[in-house]
Amino acid sequence: MDTQDPKDVAAFGRLFDAFLHQIVYREEQPDAAHSLLRRLADHLGRPPQETPVVKAIRPPYDHANVHLALERWFTTEGRSHELVGVTGENRRYESLSELLVTAQRHGRYQIGAVDYAYVPVSTDEELACVSFGLYLGSDGDDRYAVLLRGPSGEYDGNHVSIEVLAPSRDAAKRLLSGIDRLIRDHNVFRGKVISFEGSDFSEGIGPFRFHPRPALDAADIVLPEGLLPRVERQVVGVARRRERLRATGQHLRRGLLLYGPPGTGKTHTVRYLLSQLPEFTVVVLAGTTIQHVGAACSLARQLQPALVVLEDCDLVAEARDYSDGEQPLLFQVLNEMDGLGDDADVAFLLTTNRADLLEPALAQRPGRVDMAVEIPLPDGPGRRRLLELYGGPLGLDGDTMEEVVARTEGTTASFTKELVRRTVLFAAEREAAEIRPGDLTEALDELLSDRDALTRRLLGVPDPDRSRAGRAAGAADDLADPDDLDGLGDLDPDFA
Repeated sequence: MDTQDPKDVAAFGRLFDAFLHQIVYREEQPDAAHSLLRRLADHLGRPPQETPVVKAIRPPYDHANVHLALERWFTTEGRSHELVGVTGENRRYESLSELLVTAQRHGRYQIGAVDYAYVPVSTDEELACVSFGLYLGSDGDDRYAVLLRGPSGEYDGNHVSIEVLAPSRDAAKRLLSGIDRLIRDHNVFRGKVISFEGSDFSEGIGPFRFHPRPALDAADIVLPEGLLPRVERQVVGVARRRERLRATGQHLRRGLLLYGPPGTGKTHTVRYLLSQLPEFTVVVLAGTTIQHVGAACSLARQLQPALVVLEDCDLVAEARDYSDGEQPLLFQVLNEMDGLGDDADVAFLLTTNRADLLEPALAQRPGRVDMAVEIPLPDGPGRRRLLELYGGPLGLDGDTMEEVVARTEGTTASFTKELVRRTVLFAAEREAAEIRPGDLTEALDELLSDRDALTRRLLGVPDPDRSRAGRAAGAADDLADPDDLDGLGDLDPDFA
């Protein structure tokens, strides 16, 4: 067996050690021309470690607003900027100060590509927003480095953070004040209809959605005589007479509660009010997403005139507040309402199928709701108007109309809409060009049959074997009770 010369082994060891050193050195020592520290020092004119860092936090839904505000601030006359990214392991887990320390000690971070995230800014538009990037900007003789970090759930959790390196803390504060002002003046939510989606409390506020603003007129709303003008006066009338009310010392903040069985048109009425207030910013919360009422009220306060819609408030009437487990979440809602000043042009619209659950909470917190209006089951004339509104494809004659009105006593608007849809479906299954009277009769017989008893309840039709008082008393223990099923999808899918 051949033996290796010790000198050769030693030489190989030296070469291998040099190879490893070169690999490690290249990994830990970036190209000096692309070093984060060098780039910042060249831009700021001083070592970045000696420059104060001022930080601001914004809620996650403000990502697009912060991105646009920074772009606007740095493109104002007399200012300029360059946008760069940062590469390196763990960069998202460290604050800007920590990035600088790590870069100084280990030479890890380099200038690289900017990270972006697509964020919705309307119903059909998304904006590529910086999710991790450095703005190297100037304002006259002042030099800034601003790190924008979007919500990621990593270093800063579910927030948007802005970290500023500036000549002084006062200079950094001036920049951040300018960003706040630009967000107020050019907010992407202004005049839009949005809703917050559900999320875990530990993750903060979840995603949001933009919704198209409804386009309805009074002819699309079927309510008892005189009811719609009362509702419209409370919400729309105050908005249209705001200056006169203010001049006489009257408050603009108002609360309206719409209550009644599911399927009677509460949400449809809300959608009509939204269509009459095109300049209003609208925030919609439904069911347990009412946990985000603080954020909704904050937006309403910033973007007034505004409307906050709280659907299905009964679902939180008995829910405990997640902060201390002592008060119902509904009390938090009412306290947030009370926290807005009397001169705030903000309207609150609450809907519920269970007024009996809300009443004790509202009685303990008086003054938050100025008017409570029952949206009842449609009477005979109401059912006739609903058939006229939805039944155009059926071509009903007078006698057939009266027969359907008589047979549908005690049903809801949702029932009428489903009756029309099912009639059209029966005709389509026959592959017939026209709808015949038998299609309507068959659809009505099916909906009124014992086999469709649960369907009727899901459409809001009361159980004839239970009195109104009995339904209210027993619904809390009845998981299938339709009182818990009314929501933003009532009569129209736009607010699904």
